[in-house]
Amino acid sequence: MNEVNVINIKNPFLDQKPGTSGLRKSTLKFKEEHYLEIFIEAILKSLNNLRGSTLVVGGDGRYGNIEAIEKIIQICVAHKVGKVIIPKNGLLSTPATSHLIRKEEAIGGIILSASHNPGGIDGDFGVKLNTANGGPAPESITDQIFQCSQSLKSYKISNIKIPDLDKFGVFSLGETSLEIIDGLKDYSDLMENIFDFDQISDFLKNDFSLIFDAMNAVTGPYAKNIFVEKMGLVDACVMNGTPLEDFGGLHPDPNLTYASKLADLLLVQKAYSFGAACDGDGDRNMILGQGCFVNPSDSLAVITANTNCVPGYKDGIAGVARSMPTSSAVDFVARALNIPCFETPTGWKFFGNLLDSNLITICGEESFGTGSNHVREKDGLWAVLYWLQILAVKNCSVSELIQNHWKQYGRNYYSRHDYEAIPSTIANQIFNNLSSMLPSLKNNKFAGNLVKQADNFSYLDPVDNSISKNQGLRIILEDNSRVIIRLSGTGTKGSTLRLYFEKFANSQHNLDLNPQIALKDLINDLDHLLNISKLTKMKKPTVIT
Repeated sequence: MNEVNVINIKNPFLDQKPGTSGLRKSTLKFKEEHYLEIFIEAILKSLNNLRGSTLVVGGDGRYGNIEAIEKIIQICVAHKVGKVIIPKNGLLSTPATSHLIRKEEAIGGIILSASHNPGGIDGDFGVKLNTANGGPAPESITDQIFQCSQSLKSYKISNIKIPDLDKFGVFSLGETSLEIIDGLKDYSDLMENIFDFDQISDFLKNDFSLIFDAMNAVTGPYAKNIFVEKMGLVDACVMNGTPLEDFGGLHPDPNLTYASKLADLLLVQKAYSFGAACDGDGDRNMILGQGCFVNPSDSLAVITANTNCVPGYKDGIAGVARSMPTSSAVDFVARALNIPCFETPTGWKFFGNLLDSNLITICGEESFGTGSNHVREKDGLWAVLYWLQILAVKNCSVSELIQNHWKQYGRNYYSRHDYEAIPSTIANQIFNNLSSMLPSLKNNKFAGNLVKQADNFSYLDPVDNSISKNQGLRIILEDNSRVIIRLSGTGTKGSTLRLYFEKFANSQHNLDLNPQIALKDLINDLDHLLNISKLTKMKKPTVIT
């Protein structure tokens, strides 16, 4: 029986404002009665021509994933959505969702993930809408969702029984068709069309050892499918490969702090030639070589400089884009290739217009995210395969590749310092203190150089002429060194203060310094200027990358 009920609530929820990657809250918050349902209702009301359309729904397998998918299906049935496509067991990485939306010409997709945030009953949950181009919903739509949620006092839901999501099949639910598919196949096929799996496989089997850390998250099955089933590598090349509701207690963020076991294997024990990790929903990546960590900003530059190694980009690329806090390493490559390089605010949605208009082919952020026009999301496994393809063609180590890159283009010494879960009042105080100082900093000395620019970054979209203001505070010196401060919108507890430091060294300078040493003057002067250590009561950042 398919009975549609209208559920009324006493008061609207006033805290459902999506951030840069959807609505993220604690798992317990999403478990509050009607909280998830109201947000889904607001999403569906924001979509035009919803009735009879196709919608993709999937998640990273964290606690609450299946229960949320079942409720979303029931709400979609009540709204007479034509087809809902669900992966088996509800597992679908964010880049795979983007590809599926585009392939199936869906009206959009609902992604259940809090990305790199911890999972479990005491962790976090999230809901994100991707639109018909496969990319994150733009601000105009997320603002509309928020406005709707603030006044929404009811939602429609069907009481129809949902079939088990562990079996493939097509099921008729009233006017809605539910299709449960293999979530791995379409994505693996896409990767096989971009990269030469045989060449990569031969290289890896020829005394070049690989270890991939899926961090007990969604990329485990994808990595096993590609590296073990398709390339013929041993099962042990994928560690933490089974998705778990709480990620096995891990913080599924691929950086040196939270992927410390992987880092130890590569940087200390030097047990493998190549190591990589992806985050909770599969859109971020970390690249490691034997005794070598690749900064994400350098990774974007290396990927851009070596498109001729990858079959999917053999005809060249239209351009490249980076988020403002990402180092300008890729700018030097773009100039050498004579292609445009765009600087955007943080948030993958800002790359969407550039990709859709064919102004760029490759894009990336310093927060361990890189991607291209093959989808409209950053893509962790794509980046890993891209690096392996380059290494296979050049028959070299990660260290040799990065050293040769620096010798050709120079090195942008770069580091990000994250102060996580600090009181919001303290984070805002530090941010506002610098904001008030900006006018007086220009033409004064900072870290031994004159300040040539001090501002709050704004972005004019070259496609739709929209303006995004207040995107991060910048101090830019005469030698083009940079210090940037942002408040992150991806956490759920307190605030995260992000500090970025960058200094360029050409090929005639020492290219082998520890970045913390090379950037010491910038780091120390910013701490003295803003009293960060004193105000946060932290001797060092939570995470340094």
